[in-house]
Amino acid sequence: TETDQVASLPSLSRRRLLKASLLGLAATGLPASLWALDDDGRRQWYFSAVDDSDGGHHLAGLRRDGAGHFLLPSPERCHGGCLRPGRDEVVLFARRPGQRFHVLDARRQASTLEISAGQGRHFYGHGVFDPSGRWLYVTANRIDDAMGLVQVHDAEQGYRQVGDHLLDGIGPHEVGLMPDGETLVVALGGIRTHPDSGRAKLNLSDMDPALLLLDRHSGEILERHRPSHHQLSCRHLDIAPDGTVVAGYQFQGPEWETDHPLIARRAPDGSFSEQVLPSPLQGRLAQYTASVAASQVRPSAAISAPRGNKVLVLGRTSGELLAQFDIEDAAGVRCDGAGGYLVTTGGGEVHRIDDGGRHHQLAALPLRWDNHLT
Repeated sequence: TETDQVASLPSLSRRRLLKASLLGLAATGLPASLWALDDDGRRQWYFSAVDDSDGGHHLAGLRRDGAGHFLLPSPERCHGGCLRPGRDEVVLFARRPGQRFHVLDARRQASTLEISAGQGRHFYGHGVFDPSGRWLYVTANRIDDAMGLVQVHDAEQGYRQVGDHLLDGIGPHEVGLMPDGETLVVALGGIRTHPDSGRAKLNLSDMDPALLLLDRHSGEILERHRPSHHQLSCRHLDIAPDGTVVAGYQFQGPEWETDHPLIARRAPDGSFSEQVLPSPLQGRLAQYTASVAASQVRPSAAISAPRGNKVLVLGRTSGELLAQFDIEDAAGVRCDGAGGYLVTTGGGEVHRIDDGGRHHQLAALPLRWDNHLT
């Protein structure tokens, strides 16, 4: 049975686990399609990057109830991902400064393509499709001058790169699509990096982060909202059905400065605001947020703060703190389609926060989930 199959995974050696992963789910009795919906119309499967206990990198599928998962080996650590509309495809992106993104066939539970960032470029770990599922927009860096880009790839032509949108800034990270289907939103981190220096931050004294809105066709920048401090790196975001953008910051300044806002909001009318949380909670977040998830059915948003071992649920419009949860190394957060949230951790746990503010653990696996769920 599915439960028996998943229960056996923790006891597998890494070699046996990789072999089982390469075989996929076709021989295990798991669903033929990971797009399968429950009776209430919600997707059953989520996707993420994950490392195993031996340090091996994988692309993972996770059932919403925590009762099943699969792993596919990856040559590198990955980060965020996106679903392709109208297809059984998932794209997962290498972690900054990554050189590839990976296309998964969700029906066959197999990795089918690896697409390079191109000569003199690297990816930042995120991308988003247009509503048709043809055009994929990926955040990238032009290494020689550190220009931030959104690369445009044609999924119908083998994900061939067909264009660039220049962002007049450094370090674009997460990208999303507004409900109009025409406007991209980019969290511009402002941090210069170079592959020769790994993940070292090379320009902390003169960072220029922003939240950007741009036309996905022309690349024209329509709005640029700068944080209140130049070292508030705008990194992650999500977009609600009404067009509210919720963004999370990571402060790059002195560790004793804990009173800078870590959450920003761009309202549907175009106004921009930032939020400092009540003390002492603000200081406990250790200047760092990770995953942001806006509920698609409730007026709330959830934000993980792995260094502070917290998940926060906020009113999407008011910013009111609705609930907070102590979850060690909370990583990926995504709405569950019923007003609650699914949460993964760096320690391998899977949690659910329901729409009533109750929290319980669904699973504990010998894995290290990355900071995002798709």
